Amino acid sequence: MQVDFAAKELTVKLVYYGPALSGKTTNLRAIHWLGTASSRGDLMTLETQNDRTLFFDMLPISMDSKSGLKIRLKLFTVPGQVMHDATRRLVLQAADGVAFIADSQRSEADANRESFLNLKKNLEDNGIDPERMPIIIQFNKRDLDDIRTDEELASIAQQSREPIYKAVATRGYGVMQTLLGLIRETWGRLEQDHGLEEKFGINPVRLMAELEGQLRHQSRGQER
Repeated sequence: MQVDFAAKELTVKLVYYGPALSGKTTNLRAIHWLGTASSRGDLMTLETQNDRTLFFDMLPISMDSKSGLKIRLKLFTVPGQVMHDATRRLVLQAADGVAFIADSQRSEADANRESFLNLKKNLEDNGIDPERMPIIIQFNKRDLDDIRTDEELASIAQQSREPIYKAVATRGYGVMQTLLGLIRETWGRLEQDHGLEEKFGINPVRLMAELEGQLRHQSRGQER
């Protein structure tokens, strides 16, 4: 989290992590497509010729809170390929929250597991306690064949501390719920650590209502 007192801006960094081709960039594209023009910035992507993320994607989202403080969200993705581990670790630096994008296909279970363990290792290498980092999990690609069932995901959720969301990012389904869930978890941690309501007069409940109103304004029809 960064605070610019002169400009009255608070910036929160959110990172989308996960194995290669799980849908991290697709989530950001859907958020950019579904979000309101007044709140979203330009989506910046750096890809290879086969449409895989080479370095990272970044999408800025801004909103003015009723307290007078501008909230800026910076959404990043990391490359999923193993060869870019140093880049993943770099992008994770100073992250305030993480959305882990898992592939729902059974064939990708090992890749999901390895990537999640890699996330925890890179957090530790950056001096961040994984147990204190707000993390949510999205199981993407729910429209494909041979995927983990809803019952299996419910069982995983019971055993995990991380909230679980379901999505079909290519259709825009579930991406805003995932983002709002990530913001909610992240803001709760920031409030606990920094007392934002006392310092800036930002009520967490009112803030989430304002954010949801802005972010979901154009997405209701897509996520039904």
